[in-house]
Amino acid sequence: MAPDDLTHLLQTRFGESCQASPPDAWQVDTPDFRLLVLLSADGNWLRLLMPIVPIQEVQPFLNQILAANFDQTQEARYAFHQSVLWAVFQHDLASLGRPHFEAAIDQLLTMKQQGVEPFFNRLIEDQVRQIITAAKLQGQSLEATMQTLDRFYAEGMMGDMKANDGYQQNALTAWRYQLERLWPEVDVSTEETTE
Repeated sequence: MAPDDLTHLLQTRFGESCQASPPDAWQVDTPDFRLLVLLSADGNWLRLLMPIVPIQEVQPFLNQILAANFDQTQEARYAFHQSVLWAVFQHDLASLGRPHFEAAIDQLLTMKQQGVEPFFNRLIEDQVRQIITAAKLQGQSLEATMQTLDRFYAEGMMGDMKANDGYQQNALTAWRYQLERLWPEVDVSTEETTE
């Protein structure tokens, strides 16, 4: 792929939102996202960059972000630069074809659209697994674990939640869903005791 091809593809897809800075940079600005397209100094490598959120919003999820880079992001990666979490794609320009370029843009857009939600969900799932592990190590059943959580809510140990406003019941329903979904997956006989 040549730089002129990049200009054509970006202008075709994004129209007037695409601004070219020949010969090595392009920027797409929309109300929903910003995409930066850069060539390396020697012109051999292409890098697509899309800011996602400020780094302060992802501090609690650093482990989940690194895990996503390892097993979920395919050719794109999450990266930190200038106090921002970025979605990044890098590829040799000469071997890059149009379908691959379009797919990379789509992947970055998906990462931007998802924001921190996948990391939050993964963190919560990890914490529920820890609760299940502790319950199983104490010999509790799923039902006994739910009763303990119900008691914690009733006694206010899980925060000040009024039983009549529906929040407590919604919270317990969410707990039950997660516990029932993850309970069979946690095998305490294979759990490591150190992390």
